[in-house]
Amino acid sequence: MSSTISTIFSRHKHILIACLIIAVYLSPYYILGEDTHIRVHDNLDSNIVWYKLLAESGQFFAMSELPNVINGLPRSTLATPFDFMVWLYVLFEPMTAYTIGQTVMRFAAFIGMYLLLRRFIGSKWIIAGVAMTFAMLPFWPSGWLSIAGLPLAFYVFLSIRDRGWQTPWYHWLTLILMPFFSSFILTFVFFLSLMGVLWLFDWIRRKQSNWALFTATAVMSSIYLIKNYMILYSMFIDEGFTSHREELDLGHNSLSETFSLFSENFLTGHTHDMAINTYIVLPVIGIALLVAAFHRVKPKWLLIMVLTNAALSLWYAFWYWEGWRIVKDNFMIANTFNFSRIHFFDPMLWYIALALALWILWKHMRFGKTFVALIIIAQSLSLFWLNEEVKYERLGMPTYAEFYSEELFESIEDYIGREQSEYHVVSIAMHPTIAQFNGFYTLDTYNNSYPLNYKHQFREIIAPELEKNASLENYFDTWGGRLYMYVAELGENYIFTKNSDKTLDNLNINTDALREMGGDYIFSALPIENHEENQLAFERSFENSESIYKIYLYQVENEQE
Repeated sequence: MSSTISTIFSRHKHILIACLIIAVYLSPYYILGEDTHIRVHDNLDSNIVWYKLLAESGQFFAMSELPNVINGLPRSTLATPFDFMVWLYVLFEPMTAYTIGQTVMRFAAFIGMYLLLRRFIGSKWIIAGVAMTFAMLPFWPSGWLSIAGLPLAFYVFLSIRDRGWQTPWYHWLTLILMPFFSSFILTFVFFLSLMGVLWLFDWIRRKQSNWALFTATAVMSSIYLIKNYMILYSMFIDEGFTSHREELDLGHNSLSETFSLFSENFLTGHTHDMAINTYIVLPVIGIALLVAAFHRVKPKWLLIMVLTNAALSLWYAFWYWEGWRIVKDNFMIANTFNFSRIHFFDPMLWYIALALALWILWKHMRFGKTFVALIIIAQSLSLFWLNEEVKYERLGMPTYAEFYSEELFESIEDYIGREQSEYHVVSIAMHPTIAQFNGFYTLDTYNNSYPLNYKHQFREIIAPELEKNASLENYFDTWGGRLYMYVAELGENYIFTKNSDKTLDNLNINTDALREMGGDYIFSALPIENHEENQLAFERSFENSESIYKIYLYQVENEQE
């Protein structure tokens, strides 16, 4: 028995060591649970709550509305019932579901990149090391396999391209299952388009069709379309509401701002797809190119990877160039759908490039193997530094439990003493999804899509504050995904703890509009000194030793006779 274990370890120790390091990377979620520090932006402030609300609603297949949000949020604006992440939130508590999601994402990223690199890299240590570092990237958590799973999808399609109908069944099974763990809109619409182009290229070049590849592309596309039937229904059949996205007015950068955005994305990436390529990956690629030139090696694919990433960054930057407005203003699809998201391919391409660069150094550089090992160790350490627990604890951000502060909001619910469905609240100086998480019915929200007419109605409440801050007004009017009770002096800051000494002395909201929309209470993380001027009655403040907040509860006064 011990001999068998020893043989397995000896043969696969590079994989086992990599998996052990990934497990250590994931360990804070398992050890700390709800006391883990995790990302707030597009995570705690949104997606986790969306999944929770949907799981608790039971309206998985219904085409109705969720009453908890904005007097009725269309069901089609939330996750499809065929998204496996939704079912994790049905089966488990949110933090447990989040932990499972992180685990699946990391190991799928490792396996996919490992299998992909194995096709063209000769060192198992480079393959395992680069795949491991790729798996520890700070992927957007709710993207799941949308970005992290791209190498696995690419490997499967290349396998089908090479082997045709002789491709192993488990590759086809992977292809069938991946749509349930990833987003068509985010990345796979681009991926499958590229696979279609690849099939067409092969057909023209080889004068014969690869029907296995065509079938793979068609099958995966069909599964995505079936999975997203609610979006298709709302777009082409249901005329029940017009999305606020119809009024998006993004992309007014000058040429200089456009090239600055290109440089930023190429060097540091986007918040959702950071490849952490600035300080180690790019210099290593540069050294590899010099070594290749010295040894007269032609690093064709390395150059292709780098130039492709440059092209994607350029496309991303120009998508927000003012010159594109003529297209966006005349073609609604160009205005409502973000075609620049193809730049989410960046991490996969950067780490393929890193593997190619390390392979060149491994073969042609003196002490190359030692240098490669040091690079992998250095990149791993830099990624551990960006582990959610390590990063957000260092930045002083709240833990999962602190952010939602369930006991604190339970005490507010008890004080109000009515069924939560009988009244509506809005939040000031805090994310409205915190109230949503705790069961309150909110007039404010953060969602990818909601009715345009509701945006216009809600704007009347905050119009006096928007008039004081041109930046906030532009932010809300040209995008509006964050339907927040904006305060001019706070800007886009949404977390204020009980240790803050800031007060709101000049708040000016349209309370009549708030009242007409059904607003009954305001939760504020800061005291509103001029609450009487805004027809608000201060009830009391709430705090406890476990929560980072001190919540001030204000009741909207009845309309004056």
